[in-house]
Amino acid sequence: MSDFEALSRRIDEARERVNQVVRTICRYFVGKDDLVELMALCTVAQEPLLLVGRPGTAKSDLVVKFAEALGLEDGDYFEYMLTKFTEPNEIIGPIDINQLREGSYIRRVDGKLPTARIVFLDEIFKSNSAILNTLLTILNERKFYQDGKPVPVKLIMLFAATNTVARYEEMDALRDRFIFKAESGEVRAQRFEELVQQGVTNEMYRSFNQRPWAGLANLDDFLTVKRYLDYLFSGVARGGSGENAVQADMTRYFPPPVFDLFRRILAGLEAEELAEISDRKVIKLYRLLRTRAFLAHGGEVRVEDLRLLRYLGEDEEKFALVRERVDQMLRVG
Repeated sequence: MSDFEALSRRIDEARERVNQVVRTICRYFVGKDDLVELMALCTVAQEPLLLVGRPGTAKSDLVVKFAEALGLEDGDYFEYMLTKFTEPNEIIGPIDINQLREGSYIRRVDGKLPTARIVFLDEIFKSNSAILNTLLTILNERKFYQDGKPVPVKLIMLFAATNTVARYEEMDALRDRFIFKAESGEVRAQRFEELVQQGVTNEMYRSFNQRPWAGLANLDDFLTVKRYLDYLFSGVARGGSGENAVQADMTRYFPPPVFDLFRRILAGLEAEELAEISDRKVIKLYRLLRTRAFLAHGGEVRVEDLRLLRYLGEDEEKFALVRERVDQMLRVG
């Protein structure tokens, strides 16, 4: 039995467990359904996600509950709040003094970012240049350096949070690594009573050390979905391989009229200077849209899936403008 055939036998169950995580976590928050869905989607696609919002808008709580739902083992989760004084040893581990005496520059990484599969970095844009260089290497290449030699990290998903998106040049490369920047807004004006009720309920769970959302799925379910989709993208599912097979897969799962609308929306956002679109971003968006379509309804990309493009705003000044423009172009078709 081929790997794809084995994946096909368990893909429906894995997909359902991923969606069950989304449905369940949404019950413990008010007005955060889209964010939870985005978190699951990005975890499957292994694309880092930036949550943006004022303090008290549940950014950290969203990530913590989501991670707990995955039933992670000890060491699989790492979180840290960055400041301008944070040193690399706080993130990737301190130097092993015994090794240093022997002439080797080796870090003790147990319990730090290099050994974690899910990572949450709060206030990510407060990182200094030393942390920035380390993070970019990890995000771009999934590795860090031990004694001058590259060593793979276990990272599958990076969540980051910030109160405001940095727009100064030093942070351009880091900001660009986040395809989606999702705003976690305040909801009290629209859903005051629900907010109070759910907040009190969550505090009760915390007081009694209860986590009814924990262990809903396994991170391997997300990896199963990703590997299955990788096979689809390659055309293996249709019995082929190579460029022609990939083209056949695109036509089958991304209908030409929807694909054309995808292209026009990106062109419109770029022409109006509402979003920064690179070739790399286009490829990643294609994969993310295909992933969203599979998780949401198990098939080809629909117009409704293009709502993902609402998260392409680069900062708070453009978040609402991008959402409105994407919604407008989707209505016009």
